[in-house]
Amino acid sequence: MGDGWDLLTRVKGPRDLDRLGPEQLDRLASEIRSFLVDAVSKTGGHLGPNLGVVELTIALHRVFDSPKDKVLFDTGHQSYVHKLLTGRQDFSKLKGKGGLSGYPSRAESEHDVIENSHASTVLGWADGLAKANQVLGREDHVVAVIGDGALTGGMAWEALNNIAAAKDRPLVIVVNDNERSYAPTIGGLANHLATLRTTDGYERFLARGKDILERTPVVGRPLYETLHGAKKGLKDFIAPQGMFEDLGLKYVGPIDGHDLEALESALQRAKRFGGPVIIHCLTEKGRGYQPALLDEADRFHAVGKIHPDTGLPIASSGVDWTSVFGEEMVKLGNERADIVAITAAMLQPVGLEKFAKAFPDRVYDVGIAEQHGAVSAAGLATGGLHPVFAVYATFLNRAFDQVLMDVALHDCGVTFVLDRAGITGTDGASHNGMWDMSILQCVPNLRIAAPRDADQVRAQLREAVQVDDAPTVVRFSKGAVGPAVAAVGKIGGMDVLRRPAEGTGGADVLLVSVGALAPMCLEIADLLDKQGISTTVVDPRWVKPVDEALAPLAEGHRVVVTVEDNSRAGGVGSAVAQSLRDAGVDIPLRDFGIPARFLDHASRKELLAEIGLTAPDIARQVTGLVSKIDGRLSGELSAEEIARD
Repeated sequence: MGDGWDLLTRVKGPRDLDRLGPEQLDRLASEIRSFLVDAVSKTGGHLGPNLGVVELTIALHRVFDSPKDKVLFDTGHQSYVHKLLTGRQDFSKLKGKGGLSGYPSRAESEHDVIENSHASTVLGWADGLAKANQVLGREDHVVAVIGDGALTGGMAWEALNNIAAAKDRPLVIVVNDNERSYAPTIGGLANHLATLRTTDGYERFLARGKDILERTPVVGRPLYETLHGAKKGLKDFIAPQGMFEDLGLKYVGPIDGHDLEALESALQRAKRFGGPVIIHCLTEKGRGYQPALLDEADRFHAVGKIHPDTGLPIASSGVDWTSVFGEEMVKLGNERADIVAITAAMLQPVGLEKFAKAFPDRVYDVGIAEQHGAVSAAGLATGGLHPVFAVYATFLNRAFDQVLMDVALHDCGVTFVLDRAGITGTDGASHNGMWDMSILQCVPNLRIAAPRDADQVRAQLREAVQVDDAPTVVRFSKGAVGPAVAAVGKIGGMDVLRRPAEGTGGADVLLVSVGALAPMCLEIADLLDKQGISTTVVDPRWVKPVDEALAPLAEGHRVVVTVEDNSRAGGVGSAVAQSLRDAGVDIPLRDFGIPARFLDHASRKELLAEIGLTAPDIARQVTGLVSKIDGRLSGELSAEEIARD
């Protein structure tokens, strides 16, 4: 910690804030912003959101007594200030192995209650904790901090419906309203919050909002009728709060989220109220850091390593998977008028920004509402269009039932593009996209493509959007795309990436390479070759359904090995094993992938090494398996060893 953070270094816990006067608190806020820019520029992380919640977090910890009182953050990426105020000020390894998590972490501190880095869940947690306090007779407080972007998620409104049912159950909800999630927040709710920020008169408010509200399903028309009916008098037309109060929730605000005195006053009143209260805070994402404020796209929501003075990236990692997809989408949009795109509040992160600029009437941002996005996609497909729903692989988990029962059951031609598939690393357990190929295996008629390089992203995306009678999935990794991996032949629909050297006869090992792990699989084959073990390497390209040509090909080998960047439980390896059994092909199979456990934050390379998903580790195990088979065939293994194998 540098000399410029004298006050911050003296804060070892929340109660240290009690001794600071107004001028010192203002100076502390300035020091925290300076520290965040300095620290996060060196490691990368969520900079903009944390710059926006400095005063709010200070106020929360002055008014409430954490950890006795439970302070919960949704989604948690804005918890850096909370970490600083609860004694965690070593940010040198932020999001790195052995360093602080980029989200709340119960392993780090008793002040971290939940690790919910999927949005819109905090109100459900808060509801449950408040109920537990009531049942057990505790007088502890529960405070949930949720962004206006997260309020576009249906789970938040399910929770509000339950929270409002108990008028005497204390619970404080702080709406951190910066008009953004990743990018500017859109939708009917966003427009309502926008009216709460204004002081326009009744008629001007109605004139401006009527058309938008009437187009907003469920909330829109009833809200307009409430306002138009003047049920609560002129006060609500100047600062309309009808939607929240009609739910039975006490509304306080809007409050300047950078005015410590106003924040503390509002929080103290909410703390004393004795029932559910919403405090509406207006904050500025990226506050105090000019490069962030000038970044209209997402106000430096998440950054890599940057120059702190300019905000410019220190190094470019080359063309990434997301960009390849985004550029191909624009080409497809030019070729086919029926192609439309869907995003769940992540237009830029999933690569649809260029498509949106080229075809603004053919892109739909549904907010943080993956379930609705999937069902809406089914409707778009039924209506004669071909929707491409681009979403992080980890977030598709939230829409499984809709993929199964709305898209697949109805034979809808919807393409799901899963970004950040496999191990993503530094964002921790919640963001690794390691479940998609497992949970989607059981969906009838659905097809999954796992491109190995940029050329295959382009080709397989085009193949996917040609399918109009079933859902298709294209999944790819995070970060830079490696060099193209050329095929040396084709068997069925599979690309052959390597054949055994001539003169070696039949191959020992059939190595099934899934997606971006193709270079690793070729390295495994090289290592096996040095051990005298011949290998055929194939890329199935489409891993679901299993290619019919795989079983006959496997019969010509002694061992089948699958390598995937997905959970081993129910993944591609399991599907291949079942396919071989169904075809009556009875040969040893080893599946290598991600173990069924949550992985701590670290780099992708470090995590792959930790779980043994590296070329030397796999080659060593395959060599041992082949040796055992050779020993069994020559009678060198004992009965006990054979049984154990």
